Amino acid sequence: MWLEKFIEEQIQKAISEGKFSGLKGEGKPINLDEYFAAPEDVRAAYALLKNHKIVPLEVELIREIGELKEKMKVCENERQLKLLSKLLNEKSMALSMILERNRLGKRKKF
Repeated sequence: MWLEKFIEEQIQKAISEGKFSGLKGEGKPINLDEYFAAPEDVRAAYALLKNHKIVPLEVELIREIGELKEKMKVCENERQLKLLSKLLNEKSMALSMILERNRLGKRKKF
């Protein structure tokens, strides 16, 4: 019981300090259907990964590819542009290989 009271006090304190203002999705309803459709152990694993900001390699590669493309748009140095292009090709190839491996892996289920 004391824990619930403590948590409630902390929430009220954060609200009064404005820590919940301007958050993404503020004022919108939360759809939890997909969340509760997943098994409890899967939800716990995903929550753990998310809380520690751990994402699958393919997600990280997609983010890095996007960043490289943005850098290339504003790059004016030819040498730097070639380096960025090389990195973009390497990351794109790595992503393609991971996605292909995942695709083939899913087909092998018996």
